[in-house]
Amino acid sequence: MMNKFLEQWGEAANTTLGFFWMAVWAFALGYLISSMIQVFVTEKKMQNAMGKDQRKAVLLGTFFGFISSSCSFAALASTKSLFKKGASFVASIAFLLASTNLVIELGIIISIFLGWQFVVGEYVGGILLILISWLLIRLINPKKLIQKARKNLSEKDEDDDDSSKSWKKKIKSEESWAKVAKQYGMEWKMVWKDVTVGFTIAGIVAAFVPDSFFETLFINTGDGNTDFGFFTILEHIIVGPVTAFLTFIGSMGNIPLAALLFGKGVSFAGVMAFIFSDLVVFPVLRINAKYYGWKMSLFILFLLFTALVGTSLALHYGFELFNIIPDASQVNIQEQEFFKIDYTFFLNLAFIATSGYLIYLGFFKKKDLMYMKEMAPKSKLLESVLKYAALVCYVWLAGGMVVKYLIN
Repeated sequence: MMNKFLEQWGEAANTTLGFFWMAVWAFALGYLISSMIQVFVTEKKMQNAMGKDQRKAVLLGTFFGFISSSCSFAALASTKSLFKKGASFVASIAFLLASTNLVIELGIIISIFLGWQFVVGEYVGGILLILISWLLIRLINPKKLIQKARKNLSEKDEDDDDSSKSWKKKIKSEESWAKVAKQYGMEWKMVWKDVTVGFTIAGIVAAFVPDSFFETLFINTGDGNTDFGFFTILEHIIVGPVTAFLTFIGSMGNIPLAALLFGKGVSFAGVMAFIFSDLVVFPVLRINAKYYGWKMSLFILFLLFTALVGTSLALHYGFELFNIIPDASQVNIQEQEFFKIDYTFFLNLAFIATSGYLIYLGFFKKKDLMYMKEMAPKSKLLESVLKYAALVCYVWLAGGMVVKYLIN
């Protein structure tokens, strides 16, 4: 019994570190691009470009979300800032959904763990989420809620650093690149706990959790079954967000777990719903309530969850119509050889070196340069729980690697 536990412990730790090794370069590339855009394109410039035309504002809100940070807390703060500066509610929601579902780094991570069909699903789904939300807002027309939400926001306006400078001048400035480096550091600081806990949970699930658990949680899975009825798919779509809520990890940390769920037989729609769920969890509900009031926060929750269900159903039946629903047997990341000399090895070395230079530039050479970006207020309790959970994860991983390579 003890030998079996030790073997599973070693396998869980090795799988977690293997997952992270697969994704290092993708995280670094995504956060570098995101950091550059956040420094060179300010929120004031975004708002000025969006203008008053509703369709143009939604289109540009979607585009600016696509090129922004994938961190939910950064997205919530930027959305609030755009809304306060006069962006329409629809355009603000479009920005929020795009910045958490259409971002470059998320697509790269999904391609590594789940394949091209899920990348297409993520981007097409992100657009569908925006369109369905726009339709619901037009149908419901919550004018009073929107007016009250604007009143709940502070009248104080933030000043954008260097907003008068063009991006062409900024890109030639070492100070601007030092700000990129500081933003890059902030991106990692925002996600290290989520990624650590999320990837560790994925490794533990891969090694310890039997298939029967998933067959109970997601009905009609197992035995290679892929023929799901409407109500089975609907159950998977509803359970997906519940599972994401229980793990309380952001979408970037949840992708390996999403790949495991798909490999265990969960439907394509259920896995997509799981990935889309980072904006329908309690921390986001609480932050929106702090910004706009509880009525608006609950309305946004209803709006996003309804859009999520509709989008996941549309993706499933749309992909089924074109016969491009991915085969779960092709997504078996547990059996991969993680640590080998291939393109991942060389990309990781290149981006580790790039990260080292950025740390030197932003935190040593230009350490006195001030650069701060507004973040949504995090729960101190949740952050403390995540911090200590991450530290426990490091102890677990170190012990597991000792067991795998030195004891067993």
